[in-house]
Amino acid sequence: MLERFAATCWLLALLNSPVVAAEPVAHWPLTIDARDAGSQGVHSVAHEVQFTTAGASFDGRSSRIEASDSDVLQFGSGDFTVSAYVEIPAALDDVVGDVVSKFDSQKRRGFQLSIVTNAAAASGTSNRCQVQFGIDDDYRDANWRDEGRPGNSVLIFALATHAGRLYAGTCEPGADQAGHVYRYDAPGRWHDLGSPDRANSVAALAEFNGQLFAATARYRLRGSALTDSPNDTLGGSVYRFDDDTQKWIDCGRLTTSANDVTIEAINGLVVYRNKLYASSTYSPGFFRYEGGTSWTSLGTANNRRVEALTVFNGAIFAGSYDAAEIHRYEPDGGWQVVGSLLDNTQTYGFGVYGGSLYVGTWPTGCVYRYDGPNQWFNSGRLGEEREVMPLVVYNGSFYAGTLPLANIYRFDNNFDGDSQWRLVGRVDHTPDVTYRRVWSLAVHDGRLFAGTLPSGHVWSWQAGCSVTHDHELAPGWHHLAGVRSGDELLLYVDGREVARAKLPPGNDFNLDNDRPLLLGAGPHDHLRGRTKDVRLYRAALSAKEIETLSSAK
Repeated sequence: MLERFAATCWLLALLNSPVVAAEPVAHWPLTIDARDAGSQGVHSVAHEVQFTTAGASFDGRSSRIEASDSDVLQFGSGDFTVSAYVEIPAALDDVVGDVVSKFDSQKRRGFQLSIVTNAAAASGTSNRCQVQFGIDDDYRDANWRDEGRPGNSVLIFALATHAGRLYAGTCEPGADQAGHVYRYDAPGRWHDLGSPDRANSVAALAEFNGQLFAATARYRLRGSALTDSPNDTLGGSVYRFDDDTQKWIDCGRLTTSANDVTIEAINGLVVYRNKLYASSTYSPGFFRYEGGTSWTSLGTANNRRVEALTVFNGAIFAGSYDAAEIHRYEPDGGWQVVGSLLDNTQTYGFGVYGGSLYVGTWPTGCVYRYDGPNQWFNSGRLGEEREVMPLVVYNGSFYAGTLPLANIYRFDNNFDGDSQWRLVGRVDHTPDVTYRRVWSLAVHDGRLFAGTLPSGHVWSWQAGCSVTHDHELAPGWHHLAGVRSGDELLLYVDGREVARAKLPPGNDFNLDNDRPLLLGAGPHDHLRGRTKDVRLYRAALSAKEIETLSSAK
């Protein structure tokens, strides 16, 4: 009886499918099982996936569907379309992750459709719940593009995308200067959104409830072996930008529960379960925003300092300036120390790659992978560098920024133990200084952006070809579609074209590889949420056909 009911549901899903001119080469309704309903019948196996008539549920940790490699899934250099419905959970406590991918991470060949969240070193969240569709055939720009120096910055503390635009938070340390927020308008052009207060730095940016939030700091530049700022105005406040008035609205100053410690600098901002959290730089402090100008002090583990913040597998993880510890926080269980990395004194930026959490360190310049409480695997040192700060996923690959040479490295990983960090560029050549840092990384408009110290410039670079929806996806169901059409890539969200890009001239991008096609997993993370009606076409569907697919609830 149950088998007959399941077969009936599967047949109804097919009969209710929208009609488009092309026939999908593979089609996974995902309402009762992992079977491909397409004419080729691609062999697919589900792992830890729960099926209902409303779609397949993925746990964000190990769930995935693997479709064996076959000629049907080889698109070569031809046109193709990938289409899927995805549901974003209402109160996210994890990265959303990959929707569909067929990508060889070692050869950097294939495609991926993902919903990416990148933490940005110790400076907020650079990308949150943003769609990326990309292809690669081991292509990269020969050079990084100088995007200019916003204002009088010596440090690009934070880079973040919000409402389709890229924003930078700066340190401007002169006696009569202050940290600003700038909006990127075009290559080399930055629009000044002003200074939230008179502190020398805007040290963190994040999108929350559809608005841009900024946190201020009095940054002690001697920590970067530079002359300290004559501006002694304390930071420690959070602001939101009002798009209507174009002004910064005070959201409160952070103080400890006893009100006896001055918070002079905020280091991290992160959104977790629909709440905004912030960390303190130079003194122990961790806070939750309650609205208006109200914040709740939540303390820290063993009264340690925490700074870089990220969300992963149900909890907030925090790096520390004390004993190279990594801390884990949940509202019901409080703080737990989940590691202390030997031969290091500080832990910095976090990144989620290949389903695992990674963290950068000082002074060994290594990146470690989290394998469970007090289990950290050394994933290698980045050249001869001493510090690793931002870690981000961009177009299927993993990147890191370093000190003292301001290098950027890519992690070449086949997930079978053969891993290596490879240099892809240096973006600060300031002479006669001790340290040059890549402090911030963000993905915007299909490119990777990097912010530096002490030149205070922003640089950008392209690897493969990708299109990005630089808006946070709201909770609920969305239809996503990525299209390769001739020499263009197009991205659709809910039936509307949101981005397109031209392939680099002279590159045909052959995507063939022998990796399995994955649903709900890939280069970023296991999917946290539900998906259904996943389709692959060996054709570039038209805008009208994409609209038709998106209307089939």
